[in-house]
Amino acid sequence: MSAVPPPGLVVPDAWFVACATDELRGKPLARTIQGKPLVLFRGTKNVATALLDRCPHRNVPLSMGKVVGQQLECAYHGWKFDHSGACVTVPGLMEQDASLKSRCAEHYATRELDGFVWVYSTPNVEPKNEPFRFPHLNDAGYSTVRRQFVVEAGLHASIENTLDVPHTSFLHGGLFRTAEKKNVIDVVVRRHANHAEAEFIGEPAPRGLAGRILAPGGGVVQHFDRFFLPCIAQVEYRLGARSHLMTTTAFTPESDDFTRVYAVVTFKLPVPGWLVRPFVAPVATRIFAQDRVVLARQREQVKRFGGEKFTSTELDVLGPQVTLLLKHAANGTTPDAHEHRLQMRT
Repeated sequence: MSAVPPPGLVVPDAWFVACATDELRGKPLARTIQGKPLVLFRGTKNVATALLDRCPHRNVPLSMGKVVGQQLECAYHGWKFDHSGACVTVPGLMEQDASLKSRCAEHYATRELDGFVWVYSTPNVEPKNEPFRFPHLNDAGYSTVRRQFVVEAGLHASIENTLDVPHTSFLHGGLFRTAEKKNVIDVVVRRHANHAEAEFIGEPAPRGLAGRILAPGGGVVQHFDRFFLPCIAQVEYRLGARSHLMTTTAFTPESDDFTRVYAVVTFKLPVPGWLVRPFVAPVATRIFAQDRVVLARQREQVKRFGGEKFTSTELDVLGPQVTLLLKHAANGTTPDAHEHRLQMRT
């Protein structure tokens, strides 16, 4: 099994976040998902709409155009397209026929949920499944911090970075963990048809700043890392009934080299959320910024040395599972269930 998915891997029949809800207003918005250029706009009844960013007339990007009423107008010749991609107006043409497929723009299904606009990766179909739902956004007692950024890395590298425990002691030393390894914990890795998780058993509360926010009195935490096909990474810490921190991140691959990241941190602590938020937000921002830098340097090195060459150990807990699940999803197949155990020092 390859250490990483092959370049150009595309997952069909899957939902990806295209933008945050408040990014899609009166103007068309250009986005790229798995190498496919798309244009988003608000069409009929203000519903988010996604079309291929290419006018079928003369190939001009539709994102150069403007929204007129509830239709998208091409900037070049004024062709107008509705929410389904049908060309409803060709200015000056005597006989208008919106049913002609040659004049239609490729259409992608959308859903607007949890403050995000999701786009389905297969065009011109009605999806049989629905997008992932972010947990605890409306639950009593929980507060939320959101962040969005672009990393210079592919989908697999971005996801693996988020779910990689060992690097937090060094890249984020003092913020989340420290390099001192005093404890031995058990890890159970489970793979299912469309997700994988690692359960860290007997882990003391992290000794960095984030750990002091989550568990100021110390203690043993419940810790799970999870990957959900095709693009969700989740890190969960719980200490008793009063302290709960969950970071859920949606990754949207623009290409093999760039990934758009939407991170949502939800937390419940013994102290009021408004009091903790000023500490959680900068810590999360600092961690994300450090990850962005190292992922960009990793990408530069891969290109510098002519390709990827990795050496892994059993401490690379979920990376191989992410690879396997993505490759199966791209091929339309399902992997066998799997479970194994290991130990690590933290």
